[in-house]
Amino acid sequence: MFLDDEKKKLNNRLRRVIGQVEAVGRMIEDEEYCVDVLMQLSAAMGALNKVGQIVLEEHIRSCVSDAIKCGRAKDRDEKIEELMKVFRKYGE
Repeated sequence: MFLDDEKKKLNNRLRRVIGQVEAVGRMIEDEEYCVDVLMQLSAAMGALNKVGQIVLEEHIRSCVSDAIKCGRAKDRDEKIEELMKVFRKYGE
């Protein structure tokens, strides 16, 4: 699925998200200004969404593309339905 370099980049992004979430916890504990907490939350959610976009893109480029090129009609339909479920979930 992912090359080693891509995995490393994704894991680095996730470690930054973890740091941001931990910072939010400290900010709440320290009763910091609500807008500052919200801004930090927004940054963490944006970073996590970016990871999701990268994973989704890779899924489309590999699994979905392979099913469309080489798969049986049933396999293609299953991948398309799977993809639609993901899009619906991201649209919430």
